[in-house]
Amino acid sequence: MKVTNVKTIVVENDAPYVGGRYFLFLLLETDEGITGIGERIAGSSYSNHLEDIKSQINLVEEFTGQFIIGQDPLNIELLWDRMYASRHDLRHPSLYATPVISGIDMALWDIKGKAANMPIYQLLGGKYHEKLRAYAYMPSGWQDDPEAAGDIARKLVEEGNSACKLDPFSPATGPRDIPLHDIMRAAKIFESIRDAVGDQIEVGIGTHGQLTTYSAIRVADVLEQYHPFWFEEPVMPENIGEMARVAAHTSIPIATGERLVTKYEFSEVLEKQAAQIIQLDVGHCGGILESKKIAGMAEAHYAQMAPHLYTGPIEAAANIQLATCSPNFLIQESIGMFDGFYAEVLKKPIQWQDGYIIPPTEPGIGYELDEAVADAHPYMEEKVFPPMEQTPYVAELEGR
Repeated sequence: MKVTNVKTIVVENDAPYVGGRYFLFLLLETDEGITGIGERIAGSSYSNHLEDIKSQINLVEEFTGQFIIGQDPLNIELLWDRMYASRHDLRHPSLYATPVISGIDMALWDIKGKAANMPIYQLLGGKYHEKLRAYAYMPSGWQDDPEAAGDIARKLVEEGNSACKLDPFSPATGPRDIPLHDIMRAAKIFESIRDAVGDQIEVGIGTHGQLTTYSAIRVADVLEQYHPFWFEEPVMPENIGEMARVAAHTSIPIATGERLVTKYEFSEVLEKQAAQIIQLDVGHCGGILESKKIAGMAEAHYAQMAPHLYTGPIEAAANIQLATCSPNFLIQESIGMFDGFYAEVLKKPIQWQDGYIIPPTEPGIGYELDEAVADAHPYMEEKVFPPMEQTPYVAELEGR
């Protein structure tokens, strides 16, 4: 079998653009009639520029043209290493190259699964989990009224959810001090949730690396009594030593990984004991093959895996394949209940049931793009969208 062509499809998401302004899918065609689908993370949901999309498409075409077309798609390890290692200036962790490699890797695995007539997870060890615990950001309503968090949490529990996440210190900026009154306000949010639902729901703290080390330790000290599910990116992820310092000062599990790439960066996190919940992003870190290796390293350190997701449904599908076969899977981030446009753009939607994702049994990545729906939602640059600095996480906070 040989790869003969690559096709890219850019789809504009429905407002409020939860998961991104647009999705960039890629299709690898073969001489045996099997087509594999992948997704290249398309960046910020606030990107307005058609030229940005074109540059990403050009990169996809450049990588596939140089390394994939004309090759046997079943030799994924060999092709991955060629993509990552052939160029002198790209053999290092990079959010420039690895998202492209990730999308291509997904499509290669989709071809491999379809050729074998089984889901990808069956090729990576088999089904370990019958269903996958999931979570999303807590819906809006608590930002201006901490006491409302309890009622929102109660509704989530009634819907079958066992976990959620919130960012009590938005908007995101560089590392900064968090004033005591803001920390105590966050404590009131957690207190309201615990008073309403007790221990029926886990609540993760998401901060996007906004805090200085000392401020993160101070926040953790105040919030420890409410037993958060995790403290995500308490400091910026590039300084693993400082994240390890936060981890050493709190009993709250530290989570990180959405902005890290390849096994090389994750190995440092694990070796320095900077985090015990690994939030790798299959669409960022190198794809399904690389994610499986990272998951295995984490397992050897007794660390759990909670894959990050803030993009389109094909990356979600890749996450599901990885999670289903990984013993140390903890929980999967979701985009709401994978309904709305997420369901419309797939021929068969991701199955959600009482806070859990049900893994597909179809071969390959398990889901097919509805190209008629995709064609009806082309990216339209002339629309006006809010600049990022106004409300950087509104889309995520409205994610249910």
